[in-house]
Amino acid sequence: MPPAPPRSVFINCPFDNSYDLIFQALIFTVFHCGCVARSALEESNAGEPRFEKIVRLIRGAQFGIHDISRTELDEKTGLPRFNMPLELGLFLGAMRFERGRRHKKLCLIIDTEPYRYQAFISDIGGQDIRSHSDSVPESIRVVRDWLATCLKEERLPGGEEIFRRYELFRAELPALCGTAKLNVARLIYSDYVNFVVEWLRNNPT
Repeated sequence: MPPAPPRSVFINCPFDNSYDLIFQALIFTVFHCGCVARSALEESNAGEPRFEKIVRLIRGAQFGIHDISRTELDEKTGLPRFNMPLELGLFLGAMRFERGRRHKKLCLIIDTEPYRYQAFISDIGGQDIRSHSDSVPESIRVVRDWLATCLKEERLPGGEEIFRRYELFRAELPALCGTAKLNVARLIYSDYVNFVVEWLRNNPT
């Protein structure tokens, strides 16, 4: 297995259209702060079970962002989605039981409201749960502030500045996609990450 990227951040969140704007903002913020965003969407290998891929990503990540805000019942099945709590549990287990790592694992748990989790996953009581209110600017601020705490030796731009630059990137993204002959509404994860990395490289702070 190739070595994990330095300061990689595993993002555990819903993969649905209603969450896309926050997900894309989280990816941009992670890279803007000098880290590497990792996601189960970054590769497709039919020969590797999804659970094994998640375990591999978590094992290689120093940081984890876990959004547990989507608790609604699925319209078709009438059942909730348990992927986010499962992956959070895996990450918390890795934090507790992994030995011999050079870097200590750290995680951020976010929800729409600060104490809402107590109604559906009370066993994580005592964790420092942050809220984003389903807001892109607030999501950026929460992640930026957490990474600034993790990366104590570095001075990161504030959340408002990162959001301002994110809006600039979003405004330029359709033209970038047009040049690359890609549909901005149908970007896969790796294409989006490539655009983020290229834009940040060409637009340094």
